[in-house]
Amino acid sequence: MSDLSTHAVVSPGEWLAARKELLAREKEFTRLRDQLSQERRDLPWKTVEKEYVFEGGNGKRGLAELFDGKSQLIVYHFMFAPEWDAGCLHCSFWADNFERTIVHLNQRDTGMVAISRAPYSKLAAYKARMGWTFDWLSSFATDFNYDYAVAFTPEQWQDGTGIHNFTNVVRDATDHAGVSVFSKRDDGRVYHTYSTYSRGLDMLNTAYHYLDLTPKGRDEAGHDDPQFWVRRHDEYGH
Repeated sequence: MSDLSTHAVVSPGEWLAARKELLAREKEFTRLRDQLSQERRDLPWKTVEKEYVFEGGNGKRGLAELFDGKSQLIVYHFMFAPEWDAGCLHCSFWADNFERTIVHLNQRDTGMVAISRAPYSKLAAYKARMGWTFDWLSSFATDFNYDYAVAFTPEQWQDGTGIHNFTNVVRDATDHAGVSVFSKRDDGRVYHTYSTYSRGLDMLNTAYHYLDLTPKGRDEAGHDDPQFWVRRHDEYGH
């Protein structure tokens, strides 16, 4: 854990000068972030040619139906392999962060769902345990997770032919997390506009960004697994 006992303490005037210097850099970062966000929106799209059918609380639905009247759809690729009895605890941390956000996304013509490989019965049971309300669907009978680089066959990760995050060879697991974005035009055609993985998911975790405001920050340095402290929200204190 970080030691704050030796941290610099200065006069109010010196603190204000240091804070203003950092503010200038924060403003520069904000401008660069806005520019990058525009470049992300300007990326070309690719047509989704394959038909996928997912199982959820409202029965079986295709990808186009998941938009639920919106023109934009965000999919969180939640790690939950068919043989597991509970969802990934790290994805559960992220789900706690987007659970109450979706109602606001809906006001900007955007829907959001989670999709996992596990059978829907397992997703429904875990969702009830966690007290979540977001739409969570099973891709168990489809290639969806494989096509969007968040699931890999044992052969792929053993022989290094599975590619995650566009460049990384997968050698550690058959399932990974990610986010993909889709757009649907008036004619019903669906397009894949964006996907991100690994640290690209970092900005989607508001808890982390609140911690980034504190003196200790995330306080994860020096550990092989930086998220060593993360638990499902009903497991803290056990």
